[in-house]
Amino acid sequence: MTYLADRITVDPEQCGGRPCIRGLRIRVSDVLDLLANGLTPEQVVEDLPDLDLEDVWASLRFASQRFDHPVLVA
Repeated sequence: MTYLADRITVDPEQCGGRPCIRGLRIRVSDVLDLLANGLTPEQVVEDLPDLDLEDVWASLRFASQRFDHPVLVA
């Protein structure tokens, strides 16, 4: 299993501090947008050859963890 810290990086000096893949200028949101537009993980890797499938899975895990928190309604 790949740990997110090995794949997802956040650097305030890069991409406005948005989460990126392995220090590259490929944002997690870029990967998620491609998946949301119907590309398969394999097609994402074809379109972004600096990535591998583990990067795509890490992006999905990252997004899942970011949204898996309780929401309090006032």
